[in-house]
Amino acid sequence: MQIRSNEPSGIYHSAVIRTFRSLGSRNYRLFFTGQGVSLIGTWMQNVALNWLLFRLTGSPFMLGAATFAGQIPIFLLAPVSGVIGDRFDRRKILIAVQCASMIQAFVLAGITLAGIVEPWHLILLTFLLGVINAFELPIRQALVFDLLDNKRDLPNAIALNSSLFNASRLIGPAVAGMIVALAGEGICFLINAVSYLASISAFAAMKIRKTFREKKESRVFADIKEGIHYAAGSTPVKELLILIALISFFGLAFPVLLPVFASEVLHGDSHTFGFLVSSAGAGALTATLYLASRSSIRGLARIVSIALYAISAGFIIFSFSTILYLSMAALFVVGFTSIVVIASCNTILQTVVDEGKRGRVMSLYVMAFTGTAPVGGLITGSVSEIAGAPVTLAACGFCCLLIAFLFTAMLPGVLKSSKAILLNADYKREPFAADIEEI
Repeated sequence: MQIRSNEPSGIYHSAVIRTFRSLGSRNYRLFFTGQGVSLIGTWMQNVALNWLLFRLTGSPFMLGAATFAGQIPIFLLAPVSGVIGDRFDRRKILIAVQCASMIQAFVLAGITLAGIVEPWHLILLTFLLGVINAFELPIRQALVFDLLDNKRDLPNAIALNSSLFNASRLIGPAVAGMIVALAGEGICFLINAVSYLASISAFAAMKIRKTFREKKESRVFADIKEGIHYAAGSTPVKELLILIALISFFGLAFPVLLPVFASEVLHGDSHTFGFLVSSAGAGALTATLYLASRSSIRGLARIVSIALYAISAGFIIFSFSTILYLSMAALFVVGFTSIVVIASCNTILQTVVDEGKRGRVMSLYVMAFTGTAPVGGLITGSVSEIAGAPVTLAACGFCCLLIAFLFTAMLPGVLKSSKAILLNADYKREPFAADIEEI
């Protein structure tokens, strides 16, 4: 009897193709490559800036203030960005905002390397980057749909997009920790500035087929109102946005306190800080590769429910750990489960949303995901000044547990309304209708 020795490798090859199938689209491949380089620089800057600010001030509150300054503009301006993304060429807008981000990074590098940097400089430049990101994040999320030759690859593309973000989250902080120790924070800022050239070049090289968009005579605020009414009237969109806002507020503010844990709880330095951030990034990257390998959206909502319980356990363990490896393992769990929640909700949202309102809904998604984190970060930093970082983070873990109970109660309504939308959708979403019954 002949043994087919190549069967395991064939299965492995098929799994790899399935996991990275969106890269078959040229435009998405350019996007993936350019963003991959740029995001590593972004994470290097984030880690170096937080460490520099904590080194200059020694204050957890200032870390929370920086998070607030960088993300509150996203909460305030994202709705306007969504309207712009639905009206104009998303690719050209992204080229412009990437150029603006590069200028911000060069300024930050210049004042740091010149030795004249002050805490208020960091807060101000973080705020300016937040304004830029308010126009970049929602439009980048909405552009993913336009980059795909086969629109049925959308869930895979969203998962790979998240994997890109979290792979850079794994690499960037570890590299930043070493560079900060050897050469200082300014070099990290300079590397980030140069890294934007990759994403700018990628967007410039894309050839996207122009899609017809109805010209609007209405004002921007009327379009914003229309998008909000659409989201409020759609059960899955509304309830998933609420879930994302809650988990972002209580579950994604923990990076604000990582410098405190690295320095005061684990008695480490910038290397320790980089290891903690990278551990969360490793968990998140593993989660996105797992989601990308899935062939359909079946079971996503129930997976989200389980992940919510797991994230609360990860927070509680990390909050009271004084052992580096245990802390890293707990953050791996937090990173894995948090990205499962966020990426799965993103996938379900983009599956059920009406194409004419995609930009506006994704702006609400960015508001819920990124915009509520500054408030959570500011409150987390303030509370930790009084109660201490471990107690504050443990409280966040218990809040995530309550969120898990609430989502489990909401789940039947989400499933029922999502199925109704997909069964009445256009051809682009019909393939998902059979899966929604078991989502």
